[in-house]
Amino acid sequence: VELVESGGGSAQAGGSLTLSCATSIRHTFSTYPTAWFRQTPGKEREFVAGISWSGSNTDYADSVKGRFTISKDNGNNTVFLKMNWLQPEDAATYFCAARLDINPSMVATTPSAMDYWGKGTLVTVSS
Repeated sequence: VELVESGGGSAQAGGSLTLSCATSIRHTFSTYPTAWFRQTPGKEREFVAGISWSGSNTDYADSVKGRFTISKDNGNNTVFLKMNWLQPEDAATYFCAARLDINPSMVATTPSAMDYWGKGTLVTVSS
């Protein structure tokens, strides 16, 4: 399963960006729970947001609750991360990941739980 992130770039503090994660494999996001993680140099990869393959459940890191929204378009095999009110501490490389799991309600939140990863997209935020 190939995952390809896009939408990264530069934003000012208080601004917005929307990240996209696409796959060419049909039905991938309709059958895999997916999540966004982020990482900065010297730090471990951390969970940002996740969504069940049914789309009925989502989960967010406390640091982004109320500012970021994860969503999916199964028809177009794409998962999105809408990031509002960006802060300098949100600057990182953002990774999309998917997990093989038959539980339609499951939201994966740990890097070790994910089976497939994209290569990442860089987000910078200036104050």
